[in-house]
Formats: sequence, structure tokens, C-alpha cells
Amino acid sequence: MKKLVAAMLCLALSLMCAVGLANEKIDPSELQIGVIMIGDTSDMGFNYSHLVGLQEMQKNLGIEDHQITILENVADDSTCADAISELISNGCNVIIGNSFGFQTYMYEAAAQHPEVLFCHYSGLLQNDTNFCRFNARNYQTRYLQGIAAAMRSESGKIGFVGAFKNAEVNVSLNAYALGAQSVNPDVTVYVKYTNSWYDPDGETAAANALIDLGCDVICQYVNTTGPQTAAQERGVWGLGSDYDMTEFAPDAHLFAACMNWGAIYTKLVSTIVNGEFHGGLIYGDVADGTLYLTPFSKNVADGTQEAVQAAMDKMVSGEWDVFQQDVYDVDGNLVPAATFTDDYLYSGMTDLLVKGVVAK
Repeated sequence: MKKLVAAMLCLALSLMCAVGLANEKIDPSELQIGVIMIGDTSDMGFNYSHLVGLQEMQKNLGIEDHQITILENVADDSTCADAISELISNGCNVIIGNSFGFQTYMYEAAAQHPEVLFCHYSGLLQNDTNFCRFNARNYQTRYLQGIAAAMRSESGKIGFVGAFKNAEVNVSLNAYALGAQSVNPDVTVYVKYTNSWYDPDGETAAANALIDLGCDVICQYVNTTGPQTAAQERGVWGLGSDYDMTEFAPDAHLFAACMNWGAIYTKLVSTIVNGEFHGGLIYGDVADGTLYLTPFSKNVADGTQEAVQAAMDKMVSGEWDVFQQDVYDVDGNLVPAATFTDDYLYSGMTDLLVKGVVAK
């Protein structure tokens, strides 16, 4: 009985700490932020873009380098749990993770450590106290890339290198196809999944396999420059992700779809500093500047910028969005627009491929 009472008291004290951190203002100097990254910040893609965003947040909020601990190349397996434990043991009171596969480990850790605040990019899990997930409507910028791809393609075959066959990837893949079909209804989109968020060799191999199928534009929802350098070497076109990859593929890259991680991280950490943190889901989009496109390179087809801007303007104004329309799946079944709730887009689209998409 005494052990039970003691355990309950410890839990109560932990909960009090969590409430205090989440609901009371805190001086930025008191924050110790641990960041778990799926890959290496030298990738000049996804993980590097997170690093740049964190640095911008530090500058905006006056957080010193010694207050940030970054663990790179953390696998989305039990290694993640070990990384979280290491950060908490070292005094981190805020933990940020940047991979879909981290979610289960962060969710469990949030329950075990209510005194720590957890922020997770993507995924499906959260709670309403100390664990939030943040995401962006990446499908908007993938739709815009689809427009550019179809305008650049001569073969009518375009490629997409995706990390996993899950809702997060497929919502962007399907949007890419819909954007391309808005230009050329007969375009075919071939997709190769690498089954990894960070696999430089696998991403390059997937791009080359798509090029072998006749694809003359390669888009990506993976983390490195591999698909773009493959496009450069094979003499086709490319659409990058997370960072302007033109310098790595100067004769191939059209433009990249990016997230303004600095704005996101500033917003998240500001809620903690201001005592306004809460769990749940936070979205960003093209309208609020969370999503943006890098400058168009010399490689885009004539008229691309005007066509892309016209579609983006409709999104920004709220006049229209990608999935506010009925679509047909690969089997010819009609999927009504009412299907595409936020929950469906980010958790239910694992198996839906729109007409014109071919998984190889």
C-alpha cells in the first residue's frame, strides 16, 4: 500500500511539473531542447532543412547553442527510445522528433514523462497535454510540382520516388498526379518506394529505375539529393524536396517544394515560452507561409511560373484546394470529395492511388 501511495505521489508531482511547463510562461534560457533526426544534417535535404529551421528559431527567440542537443542518424526503431532517454537524462525538457517512425516511441515517452514536452513532425499520434504533432499540407506544393512536371515532360511519363507506401507519402503522390493531370489528362505517374526515409543509395537507385521506365521528370518525397543527381546524370528533369537542389543538378532541377521550418519551430517553441503549449495537431500550408517553392531554375518549361502561380493563388485565397474535388482511383472507382477529411488525408490514404498512378 505504501508503495502504491508513493507511486501516486510521484505521478502527481510529475503531472504538476508538466502542467507548469505547458501552462506557465518560461524564460527561454530555461529551455533545454533535444532534437532527434532520422538522418544526417549534411544531407542537404530534409534533415539539413530542419537544422536551418532550428537555427532560425534560436535567432528569433534568443536561445543559445548550448540549449540545443541534436542526435543525428537515429533509426525509427528502439534506438529512438534510447535517444529519448539519453536526452531526458541530460536535462532536456523539450523533445522534438522529425520522422514518422518516431511517433510510437515519443508517444510512450510522453506518457512516462509528463514533465517533458514532446513535438513530433507528421505521424498519427498525439495527446492533449504534453505531446503535439505538427504537419503541413505538403500535398499543395506537390500538386504545383505536378503542373511543372507535366509541362516539362515530353514522354507523358513522370516519376515519383517515395519513402513508404503510407498516407503521408501517398497524399503527396496523388496530389502530384492530379496536378500533372490538370495539364495533361493522359500523363502516367510511376512511383518507386524506398521503404526508408533516409537511404541515399536506395533513392538514387529508385530514380534510375523510374528513368529506365521512360520517366523524363523525377519528383521526390525522400530526404537526399540522390533522385536529382540521378536526373542530372541521365539527362532528364527533376523536382526536389526540402532544399533548393539546383546546385546539385544544375541542368535538371526545376524547383523544390519546401517547408519553412524556421517559422514552424519558432511558433512551437514560442507556445512553450508563452505558456500556451498544448497537445494535438498543428497544420501549416501555403497560405500561412509554412510551405513555399524555391526560385524556378532555367530548366522549367515556358509558362510554368504563370501556371503554377495561378493554382497557388487559388490555394492562398481559400478559393480552392487540391482534394476539394471528386477523383477516380486506379480501378476506376469514383472517390467523392467528401471522403477527403484531414483524418483521411493523413491516416486513411495508405491504399488509395488515383487514376494514372502506377506503383512499380
